[in-house]
Amino acid sequence: MTTVLSDRERLKRDDRSDETFYQEPRFVTHADDAFLDRLTALYGELLEPGDRVLDAMSSWVSHLPPTEFDRVVGHGLNEAELAANDRLDGFVVRDLNADPTLPFDDGAFDAVCCALSVQYLQYPGDVFAEFARVLAPGGVLVVSFSNRMFPTKAVRAWRAASMDERADLVERYLKAGGLAVENRIAESPGTDPFYAVVGRKPPGGD
Repeated sequence: MTTVLSDRERLKRDDRSDETFYQEPRFVTHADDAFLDRLTALYGELLEPGDRVLDAMSSWVSHLPPTEFDRVVGHGLNEAELAANDRLDGFVVRDLNADPTLPFDDGAFDAVCCALSVQYLQYPGDVFAEFARVLAPGGVLVVSFSNRMFPTKAVRAWRAASMDERADLVERYLKAGGLAVENRIAESPGTDPFYAVVGRKPPGGD
């Protein structure tokens, strides 16, 4: 396992399994419209037509632009939410805090998106190593977040950090997974701050 957070840093106020917490679907968005519009625009800048896209830690909406992708696969914790997401060509349900692996082949995707969910990962080094594994060489990872969260389920390291410190954490996660940090964005398009860290898998392979 790749250790990024200490045992204390990964603690949650609610230590029940995430599957229990997410058992009931929540058909809501977790940021304001300005944030979501900026996220869609960023995806439009980074993702190419024909890409194979993994929407990790997803829900009922993916915020992707109207680009023709080869396929979009979702991952999340609530089957009803994922089934309602009309951008997904398929999906898997898995608790990455209980099993930080993904049931996909090496290099299966050109892009991995992780929106508004990274704050819940207790073993981010292992999860980001999986993101790197399933990315094709040169593939992109886009991690976006704001100041909203379910505070009982976010890890202690995230709850205690400022927004810039949270971006530092995400950069650490990328590097622990073997990905290069390509860009860091901090903007205020609306009420909710917009933060994103963009990583890239080295073009030479692993």
